[in-house]
Amino acid sequence: MSSNQPRLSIGLPVYNGEKFIKEAIDSLLAQTFEDFELIISDNASTDKTEEICRAYAEQDKRICYYRNDKNIGCAGNFNRVFKLSSGEYFKWAACDDLHSPDFIKKCVEVLDQDPTIILCHSQAYFIDEQGNFLQNYDIKLKTDALKPHERFHELLTKHLCYQCYGVIRASALRMIPPMGGYGYADGVLLLRLGILGRFYEIPEYLFFPRSHPQQSISMFFPNYLLLANKNQKSCLNMLPDFYGFAVWFDPAKKGQILLPHWRIIWEYILSIWRSPLSLHERLCCHRSLYQQLKGTEYLLLKDLLIALQVFWKGLQLPSIKQEQAILWKNQFTNKS
Repeated sequence: MSSNQPRLSIGLPVYNGEKFIKEAIDSLLAQTFEDFELIISDNASTDKTEEICRAYAEQDKRICYYRNDKNIGCAGNFNRVFKLSSGEYFKWAACDDLHSPDFIKKCVEVLDQDPTIILCHSQAYFIDEQGNFLQNYDIKLKTDALKPHERFHELLTKHLCYQCYGVIRASALRMIPPMGGYGYADGVLLLRLGILGRFYEIPEYLFFPRSHPQQSISMFFPNYLLLANKNQKSCLNMLPDFYGFAVWFDPAKKGQILLPHWRIIWEYILSIWRSPLSLHERLCCHRSLYQQLKGTEYLLLKDLLIALQVFWKGLQLPSIKQEQAILWKNQFTNKS
């Protein structure tokens, strides 16, 4: 390993993050673990994000700033920062979240001590726009289970995917497909990592995701904080707008026929059959998939109905344009 190669790469994808990005970067630069590079990929922001990031890059040689010519979507930008990384360990960071100064140090210590753990994260609590405490994130998953199908079962549970912002072995990330351009792609990525190895949660509140109206999860899942409570009975029917999420992950999908819930199930199945599992483990995963998704079949029907509406609208559009052209022609002829 080169002496210039950092042990950890932090990837910070951002789009129009001027409001909170200074605090987010300061939180990372204040880490007691200092052997890292910070890769910022700006998704063609239209605010002062570029100006802010370039100023930080001039002050700290660990920061590399990149700017995309156009918005390549959330998934594309998340994948870009990982592709640009060189560290043994990798961590995604959001432009609005904060970390305790010891977050990275404690995560790296866990990964160094136990090679069977491929992702380390901490407990988390939500903060508001001013950085004040809102509530704890109380969803606990047994992702440290020894058997891969048990970890698969746990990660099918409704959760908010904050493990993605832990410290991950880069070698494990390279063994799975990159983040996809569809709703809940971060959850599928975690599922695939969970099949490969164990996660470990540090029993301390070291990660502070910020809740505010401008973030994507607030736009497509307005009541997501209710899901963070221990008692989820009142939230069983709560689901994000996976149509909106799909376009956010990949803007090229706007206006296309999408089957977001079918896509998620398909990715679950691919995760099972493309992973190094025994036949028994695969069967257990399929059983978990059936148990967890039972009762949500109406979502698949909803996908089909919406797809038919989009298809029918697409058929009508040419005839509408033709009628408008005839109308404009007649108006022009009458004026002449």
